[in-house]
Amino acid sequence: MKNFLIMTFLSIFGLANAQQPIEIDVWPAGASESNEISEPEKIENGILSYSKEAKLYVYLPDQTKNSKAAVLICPGGGYSILAMEHEGHQYAQWLATQGIAGIVLKYRMPNGHYNIPLADAEESMKIIRKKAEQWHISPNKVGVSGFSAGGHLASTLGTHSEGVARPDFMILFYPVVTLNESNTHQGTRNNLLGKASGSKALVDHFSNEKSINSETPPTLFFLSDDDTAVPPSNSINMYSKLKKTGIPAALYIYPEGGHGWGMNDSFPYKSSWQTLLLQWLKYEKMIR
Repeated sequence: MKNFLIMTFLSIFGLANAQQPIEIDVWPAGASESNEISEPEKIENGILSYSKEAKLYVYLPDQTKNSKAAVLICPGGGYSILAMEHEGHQYAQWLATQGIAGIVLKYRMPNGHYNIPLADAEESMKIIRKKAEQWHISPNKVGVSGFSAGGHLASTLGTHSEGVARPDFMILFYPVVTLNESNTHQGTRNNLLGKASGSKALVDHFSNEKSINSETPPTLFFLSDDDTAVPPSNSINMYSKLKKTGIPAALYIYPEGGHGWGMNDSFPYKSSWQTLLLQWLKYEKMIR
């Protein structure tokens, strides 16, 4: 009986320990640019405020089911806060159960320093590929996924970055794609650009549908038709531009759900998007 209890404890401990991510500072020597946020970071009910230090939380799959694919995850929050749980850690944990490394990026809030989130994402991609052998990841199966404003960051990475910083695929959930006045999420635009939010050049630069080219990676979209926060036209217009450019893409619009559902069980199509996501990755030969 004593041995049974010991083995049970070790089993439970091992399972719990397996859910603990590897934590990595994106800028261990300090980032070159500060976002000038003075308030201390605060997390409450899974929502992080005042993010001023970039970190990675790495959830690796069991090696018996490892597909060698990885996804860098950018939680949403309008470039003001980060929904770290249902658009971050929970998603990464689920990916790990499917044999995919889920890597959550706690990126710094721009606070008007519009280059900061992209700098964090690009450096994170470089870290992942540098550690690919150590983490049993294939360096040509590293994608990015983002929710809402995190989808804007993910699509910025996929359309603006080059070389080792460019992802191999994108998975975008109800993303902000454009910063054009008629279709954008105004809070996302204002928080990213700050005092420069009226700059047409910057608005065009960060309207990511305008930067699609032949090197843009295959892209998968999930969103709701009744999303009143981020217009579905963000995804639809980007999808159309991808198809015109010859980039593989898939777009799924659910009839209900609104905005910000992420991994919430209350979203009625949760099992659907999870199934479709895995099928799409298989179709793109990122997993078996």
